[in-house]
Amino acid sequence: MIKSLRRTSASALIILAFFSLNANAQAIKFKVLVLASQAKDHWKSISAGKEFFEKLGKENHFAVDFTDDTSKINDANLAKYQVFVMFHLAPFDMSASQQAALQKFVEQGKGWVGVHAAGLTGKEFLGPNSKAAYWQWFEGLMGNVTYSPHPAFQDGMVVVEDHDHPGTKNLPAKFWLADEWYEWNKSPRGNVRVLATVDESTYKQNKPMGDHPMIWTNENFRRMIYICIGHSPTSLVNPNYVILMRDAILWAASK
Repeated sequence: MIKSLRRTSASALIILAFFSLNANAQAIKFKVLVLASQAKDHWKSISAGKEFFEKLGKENHFAVDFTDDTSKINDANLAKYQVFVMFHLAPFDMSASQQAALQKFVEQGKGWVGVHAAGLTGKEFLGPNSKAAYWQWFEGLMGNVTYSPHPAFQDGMVVVEDHDHPGTKNLPAKFWLADEWYEWNKSPRGNVRVLATVDESTYKQNKPMGDHPMIWTNENFRRMIYICIGHSPTSLVNPNYVILMRDAILWAASK
């Protein structure tokens, strides 16, 4: 009788474990590769990023691989993922083969989420004696804008102008954030769909842009969204920023 009960209990545990593993497998909807920069300028945000993205994934049923190893940017590895998050990683920090792999990934219709320094476009970053080819495609992805020196880190107000887009639909009309408020040679509007801007009256600019987008998507690509804000680890605990990043990733992964 005791042996029979033990066999029954063991069988029940095996069945329970099977269904538990199966439920966990079903709960994971997609995989995200977060590629972080090694730049010292952003190490505070990056050091908090792994826990941030893993928590976001756990709460929203997607798997996250977080790394600062750019060798992971290759066709075979990227094929495992539905979304590539470029977390402060600048385009000029990738080799030509890595750039080509990411370009293929995006052009295949996979999701790309660029954060802050991911948008550092411009030939100035190659250096005056650089022999590397400029990644013109990436400048086009960004809406044909190039980066200009940013002002001091300070509080400013983000103004959401498009609540129809899934990436910004759950954000309030306005919210405060501390950031560097990147500036560009011109507004990308006209080449991209602007989702949010920064109110330049709420902080001191380096060179006022007037129309100053902060979040946008280039609809020439199936799933691309750039989030200019996010310099500081304080962003990662800002409830509105958490919502923004969550919805951006979920949208980038959607079919």
